[in-house]
Amino acid sequence: MTAHLHPMLNVAVKAARAAGALINRASLDVEALRVGTKQANDFVTEVDHAAEAAIIDTLLGAYPDHGIWAEESGRREGKGRGKGHVWIIDPLDGTTNFIHGFPVYCVSIALMVDGRLEQAVVYDPTRNDLFTASKGRGAYLNDRRIRVAKRTRLSDCLLSTGFPFRPGDAYDTYLKMLGEILPRVAGVRRPGSAALDLAYVAAGFADGFFELGLSPWDVAAGALLVTEAGGLVGNFTGEPDFLETRECMAGNPRIYGQLVGLLSKYSRCAHHDDRLAPPAASTPPQPPAAGDAPW
Repeated sequence: MTAHLHPMLNVAVKAARAAGALINRASLDVEALRVGTKQANDFVTEVDHAAEAAIIDTLLGAYPDHGIWAEESGRREGKGRGKGHVWIIDPLDGTTNFIHGFPVYCVSIALMVDGRLEQAVVYDPTRNDLFTASKGRGAYLNDRRIRVAKRTRLSDCLLSTGFPFRPGDAYDTYLKMLGEILPRVAGVRRPGSAALDLAYVAAGFADGFFELGLSPWDVAAGALLVTEAGGLVGNFTGEPDFLETRECMAGNPRIYGQLVGLLSKYSRCAHHDDRLAPPAASTPPQPPAAGDAPW
């Protein structure tokens, strides 16, 4: 399957499958795992560390001069000719799901070259689903080329998101955003893995995605999948600097534009005057009238 892939993507696939094998073995007895807490409701297991080590060993075995930016072990700079290459790694996106036996989690690996995302792998070990993309070569699920969904009416769309779960997360902002979105769409889902959410947008399984509080390793690989599948990814104002702004939105171009219209006022990146003003006393958002566009 991987013979046609870019050589660096081939290595990333090998690394993702090695991590997935470790995760699958551990999933047979999750109650035996040692589970730590980075902060309230933000968990890490010995499997996260073992999977990350396997990924890094595989990547650096092939490209020892490349840099690493990984969730558990942090950043290390590249050197020499590899200095501009940085692998962005989430060894187990969806750890909370994993430790509860809820089978929605994945391995996420992206390669950034001189600040541009060039290669991406999102691997779902529970389904043996392999999402891959190379810059300019399209996005694939296993051997099949994938494209974002073609829906253009927000009322027909299924969106995915993530809910706040850590102290200090913007609970009130999320409630307001959901109040904007829920009356205008066919449904909203919270699977629990941002990388898989983005992969599903790329494959057309979901029409759009939005979430606050994300880190680069949560979204880097999924973002390239979406853009190579014909979609758009950015922050809530629609600008492309989403990797380190801790907010991410994705969809096909028509749906993306409509989401910008609804969510830009909740963006940390918006100009101060454009941000949401304090709401009037308990006035819930109203759904659009029949036949009216909500943007």
